[in-house]
Amino acid sequence: MTSFEAKPMTKVLIFGGKTGWIGGMMNELCKKEGIEVVNAESRIENRAEVEAELDKEKPSHVLMSAGITGRPNIDWCESNKQTTIRVNVIGTLNVADLCDIKGIHCTVYATGCIFKYDDAHPLGSGVGFKEEDTPNFAGSFYSQTKGYMEPLLKVYPTCLILRVRMPVSDDLFHRNFVAKIAKYEKVVNIPNSMTILHEMLPASLAMAKKGLTGVYNFTNPGVISHNEVLDLFKKYIDPEFEYSNFSVEEQAKILKADRSNNELDTTKLMADMPEGVVINDIKTAFDLCFQRMKVNLEAMGWLPNNMPVEFRSKVNGGTGEPVKKD
Repeated sequence: MTSFEAKPMTKVLIFGGKTGWIGGMMNELCKKEGIEVVNAESRIENRAEVEAELDKEKPSHVLMSAGITGRPNIDWCESNKQTTIRVNVIGTLNVADLCDIKGIHCTVYATGCIFKYDDAHPLGSGVGFKEEDTPNFAGSFYSQTKGYMEPLLKVYPTCLILRVRMPVSDDLFHRNFVAKIAKYEKVVNIPNSMTILHEMLPASLAMAKKGLTGVYNFTNPGVISHNEVLDLFKKYIDPEFEYSNFSVEEQAKILKADRSNNELDTTKLMADMPEGVVINDIKTAFDLCFQRMKVNLEAMGWLPNNMPVEFRSKVNGGTGEPVKKD
């Protein structure tokens, strides 16, 4: 465990809190805990703006969740590489570097999609990638940029780097992993480490308060497959839901970029987790998530029989018409 000198969390500045998914949830979480919180107005690729805002707000802690993942998915980054670099590389470094200069603890919501199963970490073996392992997946430009960033961010003693994977919320927001695959006609069926945000985002705040720094695999312990997730969707959300599988090779034919599949080792995370924080194994956490999701969708009027059309009209692989890879 490495840690920065823990300071009281008196004011939080969130990059990505104004329009971002995770940043928005962190804003609400801070408010719920009675912590003064401000959503950053500056664009992270503009270093002068970021520095001016840090000097103006004088936060005790920074949460950095801004970045580009692409719309509708990471394939967008393949055709917009310069913009992806400016935000995901230059922008992230701006925030981390300035926080280090000013002695501010900075939590970066990064990604664990920088690995793929290999001979040392075979699919189904239970052997996960650890924090010190070197990224071995560069099948998408998005993952390449994230892979570049991690060794640079580790240099900063004020920086906490959280490897989030396939994040899941208690609703069907379009960024939610469940919402993505529920719209697909076909899915691959591969066990993966995933992040249930209801449990993990409060954990990230507790880790920041504790002053933890360095890299952490930020997923619930264990793995779960696409089919297991969609079976829970069928159980709790839509009993008439149907899906089918295709192979990774078939999936690759309709995507511009490959996708990361892996298991992350959470031993370090669980050992260093502040007292009182509850993190369930991924299968338990998913079951509880779908129970909350059902209640939320009922309150929204989506259930029992008013689900939006996009969850009833599927597209192959989530991309619509097949595209040729460059």
